[in-house]
Amino acid sequence: MSGTAARCEGHGCGTRQADGRSPGRPAGGYRLCAACHRRLTAGIRTLPELYRDCERVLGGAAAKGLRERTSGGPLPGAPFNPAAAETRAAILGVLGSWSGLVAQERGLVPPERSIAALAVFLLRHADWLAAHPAVADATREVDRLVGRARRVAHPEQVRRIALGGCVEPGCGGRLSAVVTTGGATAVPSTVQCDAQPRHTWAGHQWTQLRRRMARPAEAADVRTTAAAVRTTADAVRAQAPADDTAVAERWLTAADISRLWGTPVGTVYRLASEQRWRRRHGSGRTYYSEADAHACFSRRAERSR
Repeated sequence: MSGTAARCEGHGCGTRQADGRSPGRPAGGYRLCAACHRRLTAGIRTLPELYRDCERVLGGAAAKGLRERTSGGPLPGAPFNPAAAETRAAILGVLGSWSGLVAQERGLVPPERSIAALAVFLLRHADWLAAHPAVADATREVDRLVGRARRVAHPEQVRRIALGGCVEPGCGGRLSAVVTTGGATAVPSTVQCDAQPRHTWAGHQWTQLRRRMARPAEAADVRTTAAAVRTTADAVRAQAPADDTAVAERWLTAADISRLWGTPVGTVYRLASEQRWRRRHGSGRTYYSEADAHACFSRRAERSR
């Protein structure tokens, strides 16, 4: 295999180039930058879990939901999810094909053809794969398969919205919000970095994270993020502040706040009334200030320590 490539060949950096942004620079004999290298291993590590999630929806059940235990196989006429079956076969096929390439070219004994064994094998040889001329295809297949499996395993329940660059120093990853869309409104349940799994924030930390992203270097990303979230979630509405340098206020329904902070809706109404949260009305619904809710639950968390 040849030496270090001049620019990253990963699928993530290919997407960056298509958006007019510069790709990362590989090092150490690899063809991937550090962010795409981590993204590849994170995708391989995620596929076995998504494989299991697709199994749960094979018979039409909700992923990770409760299922009644039965014996003797599926009931006659029970619903069957062909997309879940095809996705499971694709996961097995992709992991198997890349494991086969590694084993053949390195003169190794191939792993057993099970999802867990194949994933472990590929993770063990991820550095070798990151220097292989075909790694661009590997990153593209893994990325697309992760996205496909998520859509099949969690249909119309979650959506990922690109937010911008990761706020952690030295991290070249990109942040995305995992937005729950099952109800009448949509709010971020987590914010995740595609390059470093440790860079993850709970939905109720979005206020603080958004302020970190509002630094001058990220101003363009924040404006794009605000537009995307407003389009996706009607409940999360922004009001321009008097000070243009401030972060725009956001407004959430009681149900949104309940999901974000894991608090009964009745408690949200009580706290909003007792502490006189700012509110606004629209389309027959009441929206509360995200900043007021965040301050309230932060104080409650401090008192409970």
